[in-house]
Amino acid sequence: MSSTEATNKTPVVAEKTNTKSAREESVLQVERRDFVDLVPEKRPRAQSLRGFDDCYTDIVDYIVRCTHKIWDERDVGLIYTHYTHNCVLYNALGTMYNREQVVHDTLQRLVAFPERRGMATQVIWNGNDVDGFYTSHLVTGTGRHTQHSHLGKPTQRTFVTRTVADCMIHENKIYREWVVSDNMSVMKQLGLNTDVIAYDMAKEQFDKGFRVTDIGENRRMVGQYPPEMECDVSIAHTDTEEQCLRWLHEIYNRRMLGKIKDVYAPNVQWHGPLLKELYGQAAVIHQTLALIGMIPDGAWMPQHICSNPCDEGGTKVAVRWIMEGHHLGYGELGKPTGERLFVMGMSHYHIVKGKIIDEWVVYDHLALLAQIKLGQMEE
Repeated sequence: MSSTEATNKTPVVAEKTNTKSAREESVLQVERRDFVDLVPEKRPRAQSLRGFDDCYTDIVDYIVRCTHKIWDERDVGLIYTHYTHNCVLYNALGTMYNREQVVHDTLQRLVAFPERRGMATQVIWNGNDVDGFYTSHLVTGTGRHTQHSHLGKPTQRTFVTRTVADCMIHENKIYREWVVSDNMSVMKQLGLNTDVIAYDMAKEQFDKGFRVTDIGENRRMVGQYPPEMECDVSIAHTDTEEQCLRWLHEIYNRRMLGKIKDVYAPNVQWHGPLLKELYGQAAVIHQTLALIGMIPDGAWMPQHICSNPCDEGGTKVAVRWIMEGHHLGYGELGKPTGERLFVMGMSHYHIVKGKIIDEWVVYDHLALLAQIKLGQMEE
């Protein structure tokens, strides 16, 4: 099953609405709570969780607590009870097709960064314990490179990074997951040669027989027609989600970057790849243009969207998306190479009174650089 097909089977929450339900009222939110309040010891179960371990009180508690147990408490074996044997994990340069691969990858990462701590920044979710849950978990990671690993000898440098993990969960087990990390930022903070690392990543894929598939046009425009005026909003569950998809289609596919001044607040904060922290509409326009300009024929395609009313006011929206095109413009990846590029991205938005006041976006320039090198190896 393709990721797109999987997306179409994700849990559906009822009618399109913006009303905060009792179900969502009782579920924990991350932003204002300390960690001990997110994984409470004596809190009664606040949400129906058929088939989940007794320690979990709601779906946010589940994803925060089990992530902490696996990564911070080093209970890696918990993966055996929290992932199905045939789980599929997607990232920007490769896919894992079973639970044992997830265990192996987790062990390797812990070897390199034993001091790493992943702090939940946001969890946006939908679904229920009958159809299954979908969670989008934004994590801010900190640590230090202290051990010999696949990255070579330790540099002793510290790092900060952002990761988003989208999970499909049923009865205590994750059966499909999408993970996007800002790996380029980490490598730069550690002082490592990103060209060498990207080459090694590409060589590993090349030796396994993987190749970049260039399918030509990406259907953003058909023939000599302009981009479609209207976007497909069938994956939206609420009016806010539908409106958000329309905004993003207008900006990314129709290239109407002036729309940003209409839908972003003047004091918007933008938290982006390479650990950029920027402020204001002009910064958002510039950084959005930087991605589109690097892949000027790129088609932006949403894969999943979910949202929750927010204790801080307004609504938090999570969008998983891809962009496909070719490296035809200058940018963070240097001189255009013409190679096919596939961007897997995650965006979280905080929308208040019809304006975006915060955006967190994660995609990985290191994976894009590795794709370029993989295409060059094939040539």
